Amino acid sequence: MNPERVDLPIETMDLQMGPSHPATHGTIKFNLKLEGEKVLDCDVEVGYLHRGFAKSCEQATWTQVIPYTDRLNYASPVINNVGYALAVEKLIGVETTPRCQFIRVIMSELARIFDHLTCCGMTASELGAITAGFYMLEARELIMRIVETVTGARLTVTYVRIGGVKHDLPFGFAEQVERAFRIVRKLLSDCDRLLSRNRIFLDRMAGIGAISRETAIAYGLTGPILRSTGVNYDVRKAHPYLVYDQLDFEIPLGTKGDDYDRFVVRIQELEQSMRIVEQALKKIPPGPVTIEDPSIVLPEKERVYGSIEGLMNHFKIIIEGIKVPPGEVYFAVEGGNGELGFYLVSDGGGRPYRVRVRPPCFIAMSAFSEMIKGRMLADIIPTFGMINMIGGECDR
Repeated sequence: MNPERVDLPIETMDLQMGPSHPATHGTIKFNLKLEGEKVLDCDVEVGYLHRGFAKSCEQATWTQVIPYTDRLNYASPVINNVGYALAVEKLIGVETTPRCQFIRVIMSELARIFDHLTCCGMTASELGAITAGFYMLEARELIMRIVETVTGARLTVTYVRIGGVKHDLPFGFAEQVERAFRIVRKLLSDCDRLLSRNRIFLDRMAGIGAISRETAIAYGLTGPILRSTGVNYDVRKAHPYLVYDQLDFEIPLGTKGDDYDRFVVRIQELEQSMRIVEQALKKIPPGPVTIEDPSIVLPEKERVYGSIEGLMNHFKIIIEGIKVPPGEVYFAVEGGNGELGFYLVSDGGGRPYRVRVRPPCFIAMSAFSEMIKGRMLADIIPTFGMINMIGGECDR
């Protein structure tokens, strides 16, 4: 037997992964070039969930766009609502009431918790940690019930309005949040014990999909992916909006920029979001939840059915839409996956002339090939999972 090593010839292979694959959480395709199980190149093909969001917005009034924003990142729809409403309000030149601003912060952070639990829970499940995944989904259900109590819907909530929110927080809301957070923290503690020293989980995540901070900045990445490289950038801190500058919270950072750091950053952000909600509930002032401007906010039903002025006001806003001054504006909020921006153009009419979204996970998918080159085929799953690509936001 010849003891010398013989290098067998390996042919490269083209493999199409997707667009319907159980681990892609939506419709996306990876055109892979493989050498054995090693990924030589990856061409990401998006657009399978394109619905024509921008063009649909041009056919609707400013208020009718809000349900469309729900369908962007449907794991954290309230943040989409808030970002769009703040952009329109900036264009109009109005500011909502203090109580409304606190409510928007509370609901946005609950949506962020929901988003991160979905991302981390599904990724853990795909790597075989089914128990930890179910624990996170149990925690997610508690948050979803709170959102349902406030908005009346579990997913596409359409809760925010231009100039305010649909209605005030229900009676007993603070107590419901306190009970839910107590259970969520216990479940996250159990997940930490299951995963933080799990050899298989660490081998599948640590050192996988790593990028440098320079590469992340060059691609324009934001959110947990950027912060996992050690870059301290969060829209809530860098460009404070609503009442975030009145609340005390930290920005979790990683060091290596790999899948494990992204996972840890998201888990730590769960605690920070709960801190924000708890502080906001203590500081929230009394008062109305919408501004008192009949040209922007729909009148109460009693006025609509009880006076001709209220009926006319309601009719004009519904049929003609809110009159937004001519101009253009860009406003960004911190979404579950990073900087979620809305660029709006108004021609002075009741409908948007142009609505453009900066979707964070679309930009993150542009860097996916950089993350996965030279890795194994199996590493695609955790890397894609920790990007948290949401089809509605990516493809619009």
